[in-house]
Amino acid sequence: MTSYMHLHPSAVDYIELDAGERVQWLKRPRWIGYPRAQEVMGKLEDLLRHPREARMPNMLLIGGTNNGKTRLIRNFAQRHPAEENPGGEHIFAPVLYTQAPPAPSESGFYSEILNTLFEKVPTSSADAKRARVIQVLRGIQLKVLIVDELHNILAGASVKQQQFLNMIKYLSNELQISIVGCGTGDLLRAVSIDPQIQNRFVPELLPRWQMNKEFRQLLMSFERILPLRNPSELHEPQLAGKLLAMCEGTIGELSTLLNMAATYAIQQGHEQISADVLNACGYLPPSDRTRQAARA
Repeated sequence: MTSYMHLHPSAVDYIELDAGERVQWLKRPRWIGYPRAQEVMGKLEDLLRHPREARMPNMLLIGGTNNGKTRLIRNFAQRHPAEENPGGEHIFAPVLYTQAPPAPSESGFYSEILNTLFEKVPTSSADAKRARVIQVLRGIQLKVLIVDELHNILAGASVKQQQFLNMIKYLSNELQISIVGCGTGDLLRAVSIDPQIQNRFVPELLPRWQMNKEFRQLLMSFERILPLRNPSELHEPQLAGKLLAMCEGTIGELSTLLNMAATYAIQQGHEQISADVLNACGYLPPSDRTRQAARA
């Protein structure tokens, strides 16, 4: 899926390019800072600025599949890249993005962190890996550790889930860092088994989009960055309703749909997105894809 990191204020500079060049432009990553995303981004910045203390604030970023969680947190991490640290053994990296392993494994998680930082992974015990992770993360002066796909812990038995959550608490306490766990709604159920984790992690929700002023404003923002030569008026009620129904309320699907529709409109010479273009561009909503897979 083409993502939605905003690289330019608008697509005006690209409208006069030929069709092939504009289709290639549509494949570039873009970010649209809609209000809820900006609100969450501000709270992430607050975590980064928070002074170190014994009980650091943490966050759970909760949202459905393809509704912008990973793009948002990656954008935050990209705003705070690693830098040279002349005074230390390691680079200086205030923010680290990593993923939870497919199942709740303490050893696997430590390996994931070390691999992300291109560090050698000890081949001995989980204790050795833990010691190395503590040493490395302290050396890079980490402030915020982002753990994507944290709902993966539900793939293990309850005792494994508890051990993994205990590890998260330990890292936060030992390093005095904030941890941001990201996942689907199942993640709230996963952390409910540990009252201490539940109390320490403030949930921030990215709900599905609905037909309201915010969604129509989002469509206007998308239209400003589509390199089409004629206006589409995506925010008008009839077209907005069709877009919402097709993308099923997720921003990732909306981005994919609009990119496919814009590509089709350029290639066919329509230069605008209409209901007919949406029907003809080849996009299948998620529920239709699921039904097709079930029949296969």
